[in-house]
Amino acid sequence: MGMERGKRVAIIGASGKLGQYMVRHALERGYEVVGVCRERSVPKLAAFEGRMTVVPGPTNDPDVIRRAVAGCDGVLTVLVPWGVRQYASGTARAVLDHAPPDARLVFSCGWHITRDGEDTYSRTFRAGVRIAAVLGKLVRAVEIDDQVEACRRVFASDTRWTVVRGSSLEEGESQGLPVWSRHVGDPVLASNLTRRVDFALFMVEALTDDALVREAPAIVGCRTPSALGHAA
Repeated sequence: MGMERGKRVAIIGASGKLGQYMVRHALERGYEVVGVCRERSVPKLAAFEGRMTVVPGPTNDPDVIRRAVAGCDGVLTVLVPWGVRQYASGTARAVLDHAPPDARLVFSCGWHITRDGEDTYSRTFRAGVRIAAVLGKLVRAVEIDDQVEACRRVFASDTRWTVVRGSSLEEGESQGLPVWSRHVGDPVLASNLTRRVDFALFMVEALTDDALVREAPAIVGCRTPSALGHAA
């Protein structure tokens, strides 16, 4: 089932950098956009005023999500590992519980999430994730394990989901649709860099790509050395 212009798409976490890029890509495709973000972040969406509906509130609040996803053909969800109150897993649960049964659900997370244990990570990468997890807990700002739990819920669900696993991100002009692999450790991903605007592009494109249903693609920028080397 492809999605045509005029379809309704909810973007959960719309005010963040990734979320704002997704809003822009979705509007460019002619979708009707409903964005969810915390009350204090609503001003960040001022550029889209009059072009989208904003539902303010915590993204892990089931009532907020229920209102936002009603009648949506697609739901794009940023699984942020913020806070220490199961924010990401609460958000995932609310989306899985309340999105229409046939809606296309696309979630974003990091490369550290593995679906089948077949991913291979460099020592540096693993150390970085461990340090981020420990420091995050110390300052009560980040909960890496909760993103793992959120994705476990998604993988176990019988919805039409895709979990897009992002590499390190950078700002900059779009380079085009990122390339993907099922497993981190694939040489095509070695550059570990994607433009944030293109991560958002991949998320929005996934709504209409049935080949990505129940896949957990790990992505990398299409102009990075590893992607170009692979193409050659």
